[in-house]
Amino acid sequence: MSNQEMKTFEEFWPHYVAEHSKPETRALHFVGTTVGMACAAALIARGKWRWLPVAFVPGYAAAWTAHFFIEHNRPATFEHPLWSLMADYKMVGLMLAGKMTDEAAALAHTSHRDTETQRQDR
Repeated sequence: MSNQEMKTFEEFWPHYVAEHSKPETRALHFVGTTVGMACAAALIARGKWRWLPVAFVPGYAAAWTAHFFIEHNRPATFEHPLWSLMADYKMVGLMLAGKMTDEAAALAHTSHRDTETQRQDR
């Protein structure tokens, strides 16, 4: 399914996981997201509302570094910003639960199976 054909978050999720196939990429996302959340919480707690956009810097810096230098792909943020943010938090939640590696493996297997089915249909 091409990037333009995705109409729901459920269709986007497998694409997002495929773009985060390497554990190092997921680790950098995890660090960036958690540092960003900590910054946001600290700024909110101190009432520094105008500085709140700065809390996005660690997350995006870590994520984009991972995409450009580890995965060698383009961040999903550019085409699907809201879904990308939602997927990032879903990925972090699965990582905290110890389930992200299994999720990535299952989706990679499904994607491979779908590709083989498409080849046979030609």
